[in-house]
Amino acid sequence: SGTSMRLILLGAPGAGKGTQATFICQKYGIPQISTGDMLRAAVKAGTPLGLQAKAVMDSGALVSDDIIIGLVKERITQPDCANGFLLDGFPRPTPQAAAMKAAGVKLDYVLEIDVPFDAIIERMSGRRSHPASGRTYHVKCNPPKMEGKDDVTGEELIQREDDKEETVKKRLQVYSDQTRPLVDYYGNWAKAEPTAAPKYRAISGTGSVDEITTRALQALAS
Repeated sequence: SGTSMRLILLGAPGAGKGTQATFICQKYGIPQISTGDMLRAAVKAGTPLGLQAKAVMDSGALVSDDIIIGLVKERITQPDCANGFLLDGFPRPTPQAAAMKAAGVKLDYVLEIDVPFDAIIERMSGRRSHPASGRTYHVKCNPPKMEGKDDVTGEELIQREDDKEETVKKRLQVYSDQTRPLVDYYGNWAKAEPTAAPKYRAISGTGSVDEITTRALQALAS
């Protein structure tokens, strides 16, 4: 149908991908599916693929592309995918993208939310929290009244391991290594077969949540 919205959403950790995924899914009436969720559901349901995946995971190995693609194909035939779907965090390595193409999984768009890594590092490494109350601060955007201290109790604020600059940089490097080849893959496919390939769109992920949502929806209408 002309109205289907089958898309892959790409974005670095800290780029605000989760928030945008929710808006896009609401707008188009499509489910958000992630390989992690699919694996857990299949294992829990004890499907043949789920049992295969469980055996692999129990042995400490990585689940193969074949199993992942099988899960995706199974998942997108379900009734809630009639209008399309949003695939989150997949396909990571380029072989999965090629395998999906070979398996005949049709896609309409690949949308990337692009935020300069410097901005993500600043956004994440500036976070501070007061563990006892759950109050959060940001050294630049939302600083405490006294540096390093909680406004209410005056207790020390901490920086979570996940927000430390080194950790953020490592995660961004992994994302970059895995995603750049994917962007090239879909870009080249679009040039070679413009009618069969998904449309690749990149939008800026800086600004307010509403601004980014507007950009995302415009990109998906173009």
